Amino acid sequence: MKINHLTTEKRNPNTLDIDECSSLEVVRKINNEDQTVPAAIEKVLPEIASVVDQVVAAFRNGGRLIYTGAGTSGRLGILDASECPPTYGTPPEMVIGIIAGGGQAIHTAVEGAEDDKEAGMNDLKNLDLTKDDVVVAIAASGRTPYAIGALEYANEIGAVSAALVCSSDSEMSKVAQHTIAAVVGPEVVTGSTRMKAGTAQKLVLNMISTASMIGIGKVYSNLMVDVQPSNKKLVQRAKNIVVEATGCSPEEAEQALSDHDGYAKGAILQLLTELSPSETKTLLEKKNGMLKQSLKEFKG
Repeated sequence: MKINHLTTEKRNPNTLDIDECSSLEVVRKINNEDQTVPAAIEKVLPEIASVVDQVVAAFRNGGRLIYTGAGTSGRLGILDASECPPTYGTPPEMVIGIIAGGGQAIHTAVEGAEDDKEAGMNDLKNLDLTKDDVVVAIAASGRTPYAIGALEYANEIGAVSAALVCSSDSEMSKVAQHTIAAVVGPEVVTGSTRMKAGTAQKLVLNMISTASMIGIGKVYSNLMVDVQPSNKKLVQRAKNIVVEATGCSPEEAEQALSDHDGYAKGAILQLLTELSPSETKTLLEKKNGMLKQSLKEFKG
């Protein structure tokens, strides 16, 4: 296997003496390198936006966003997917993260799992992948067989395939319909792609999921109006969001939330329109949960 040509495997000239540095000097070098990550992402914002457009279209058509990868890349996909239900009230099957080696690999490295190209395909088969879905395969190197297998199967089914990589001219970019290549350069410690590459992947995944949720109306202004009040903190957050959106008192927010089983979006619409709870629910359903469109409909 020849990987020496990969940017992610090259030595970083800025950290050749890092093993001789004090702790403060070490963390300063790490911090200096981390500051280059946003600049690398800025270069691929149009590519990220293109993938977001595909995800929004998929969601509106009943499709899913599926992240897949090995090791750190797979774990980051699972992390992003797992945050969508509590943050945006999505069903758990709407955004899915899968990792080479299965559930065990979330906590413990499963040796050789990333080299199993057929497993990348089979894991998507087990999810009953359809042409309405979007598959985002994640790999810093851009050469992981497991991820390539997933991309090839997505193409075969007619799903949208996208690669999130940290290397230019990668093997995955030759397979995927869309490529986001956030090239962050050599790592502080050679080959430790959980660092700058992992940070870049985390930032891009946040962008994809957040922008897609905004695109389907899960955000009103910049408020998380589909938050699921599943614990005390989130109950308070929902109340705060209703107060921010409407200017009502905390008591009024609490009552409106009670009318809608804790659903902030319904409470906001009810307070802004003075409709009954049932009328509010009907209007939201008519507008597919889009709060601003519901308000425009009400105002005529």
